Amino acid sequence: MSTRPNFVIFIPDQLRADALGAFGNPHVRTPNIDALAARGTTFTNAYVQHPVCSPSRAAFLTGWYPHTAGHRTLTHLLQPHEPNLLRALKDSGYHVTWAGMRGDVFAPGATEHSCHEYGFSVQPTAFFGGGDYPDGPRLFYRGLVPAEATLDADEAAIRTAEQWLSDPPEQPWVLFVPMIAPHCPFQVEEPYFSRLNRDDLPDPVPPGDPASEPRYLAAIRERYRLGEVTAAQWREVIATYYGMIERLDAQLGRVMAGVEKAGVADDTVTLFFADHGEYLGDYGIIEKWPSAMHECITRDPLIISGRGVPAGQRCDAMVELIDILPTVLEMAETTASHRHFGRSLLPLLHEPDREHREFAFTEGGYTREEEPQIESPRFPYDLKGELQHEDPTLVGRAVAVRDRDWTYVWRLYEDPELYRRAEDPHEQNNVAGTPEFAAVQERMHEAMLRWLVETGDVIPLEPDSRFPYVDLPAPQAH
Repeated sequence: MSTRPNFVIFIPDQLRADALGAFGNPHVRTPNIDALAARGTTFTNAYVQHPVCSPSRAAFLTGWYPHTAGHRTLTHLLQPHEPNLLRALKDSGYHVTWAGMRGDVFAPGATEHSCHEYGFSVQPTAFFGGGDYPDGPRLFYRGLVPAEATLDADEAAIRTAEQWLSDPPEQPWVLFVPMIAPHCPFQVEEPYFSRLNRDDLPDPVPPGDPASEPRYLAAIRERYRLGEVTAAQWREVIATYYGMIERLDAQLGRVMAGVEKAGVADDTVTLFFADHGEYLGDYGIIEKWPSAMHECITRDPLIISGRGVPAGQRCDAMVELIDILPTVLEMAETTASHRHFGRSLLPLLHEPDREHREFAFTEGGYTREEEPQIESPRFPYDLKGELQHEDPTLVGRAVAVRDRDWTYVWRLYEDPELYRRAEDPHEQNNVAGTPEFAAVQERMHEAMLRWLVETGDVIPLEPDSRFPYVDLPAPQAH
C-alpha cells in the first residue's frame, strides 16, 4: 500500500448544490452521491470563484482567483508554463489520467505537461446526444433523448474510467473525470426522464424587485421570451435537469464500484464538486450568466470522502474551491511550486467546527473595453452573446463577498447589493444603501478592496537576474 492516496476527482458541470439529496433536496434520488457524503465530509458553504466553467476550473486547478492571472473568459486558458494541480501531482510522482475530454481549461500543450493519459478508450457516438429544440421561449430544453444517442461524451468517459480501473497502474494515481451533465441542453434518456412526477416539484424562486435586481435578469427574460413560460413548463425543465442528475449519480456509482473492484477503495480519496450552478427558472431565467452572483450559481456541492477522511461530517465553514489545490497536495505529501491563495481543508476534516475563512469571494463579468473579447456563440447561446455585445454593461465586472450571514455584491456599472441570507435566503431583498446596515456594507466593501489588493497578482518564485548577459553586438557608427 502506498503511503500516498489515490485520487478520483469527479466534476459535474452546472450542478446546483441544492439539487442533491445530501444537500437537502427531497425530490432527486442521488443514492451514490449521498453515500459518498455519508463516508466523508460535506461542505455546506463552499463557493466557486467564477460563475462560468473555464474560469472556475482554472481557479480551482491553480489556487489563483480569476483576476490574478487574467483567466476570466472561456478562451483564455491555463498555459503550458503555468502551474496547475494535475501537473503538480504528475511532477510529484503520480500517474495522472484524464477520462474523456470535458474540461475547457488547458491551452494547447498544457494537457501534455499535466497528464499521462487523456481522452476516450470508448469513443462516444454523440457529444450532447440528439434531438431538436422546441419552438418558443429559449429554455435550452430538448427533453427525452433517443436511445441510440445515449453513448454521449459522459457515458463514454464513464466507460473509459471503468475500463481503466479494471487494470489501474501502480499507485499512487489520479483519475480525473470532468463531466458535461447536468449542463444544458436539458435532456436525458429513460428511465431517468420519467422518474419524477412533475406535479410534485415546487415552482422556481420568483423574480425580486425590478428596481433593485441586476439589470441582466430583465434583459434575459425579455430576449429569451421567458415571460411566456408557464409553471408547468418550468417544472418540466426542472424534472429533466433532475433526471440528468440521477443519471450522473448512477455514473458516479459505477466509478466507485470500479475503485472497489480494483481493491484500492481503502487507498483512495474521492473529491466531488462542480464548477458552478444553474438558474433553473429562479428569478425567471435559465442557464447562467458571466456576472451572476446568486447562490444557485455560486454555491458548490463539495464532498471529500475516502482514505483518512472522517465519515458522516457536515462542515459549515466558509470555503472556496481554490482550497482544493492545497488540500489535495497536502494529502499527496507534496507542496505547490507557486504562490497561491488556497487554504488546505485538512484541518476542517478533523475539526469541522473550526474557523477557516471569514469571507468567500466570487467574481465575473467584463469591462466595456473588453467587449470585442467576449465570445459570439452559436445557437442556442446566440441570444446570450447578442445581449452581451449590444450592452456590455449588462455583463459588467462584479464581485460577491460572502460571510456566514451576508452577501455583498459590487457591480462596476450598477448599484451594489446587500442581502441578509438568514432572513432572505434567495437574496431578493436588497438592503444596500439603507442606514440600518451601512456598517455591514462598509465592512464587506473594505473586505473586497483588501482582497483585490492582496490577490491582484503573484510574484514568481524564481527571481530573474537584474543584469543578464545580452548576446547582441554593441552599438556602432554606421
